[in-house]
Order: sequence, then structure tokens, then C-alpha cells
Amino acid sequence: MNKKLRTDAVDHLFDAILCLKDKEECYSFFEDLCTVNELLSLSQRFEVASMLKSHKTYLEIAEKTGASTATISRVNRSLNYGNDGYELVMERLGE
Repeated sequence: MNKKLRTDAVDHLFDAILCLKDKEECYSFFEDLCTVNELLSLSQRFEVASMLKSHKTYLEIAEKTGASTATISRVNRSLNYGNDGYELVMERLGE
């Protein structure tokens, strides 16, 4: 974990996210917290990760998600060399 991320402010944000009870609460919180583009970018990266785990090609992923090859490469690097955050969540979601 990047030591620069571990701050009281980030801990406070994560505590807030962890207290959300359902998808509607998530929509309310994240619509207040993020711009539309920020939220769409986050969801796009997660979709890219899911498609990479399903062995889709960069071209298939780019066509379906609109993600650039740079974004796809960045997500792929996180899947291969990151902190296994994507893996953890996808496993819990049954993906």
C-alpha cells in the first residue's frame, strides 16, 4: 500500500464508504462526492478489470467500454503487479 495514501482523511473517507448500507446510499454519496466524469471513470476502470480477468482483448475492451489503451494498460498493470484489490472485490462478487 502506498504510504502517501494512508492519511487520516483517506481513513475517514473509507469509514464513510464502509457505513453505506445499499446501492441507493452509494448512489447518493458518490453523486455528492464525485463529478459525473469521475464516477464514470471509476466504473470504467472496474469494468476494464473485469473484462481483462475474462481474457478479453484490448480491442474488445476498448470497443465495449470506450477506455483508451493507456487506461486498459494501467488497469492490467494493477491486476498483475498491484495490491490485489481488484482480485479481492471480484472474488467476493463471484466474478
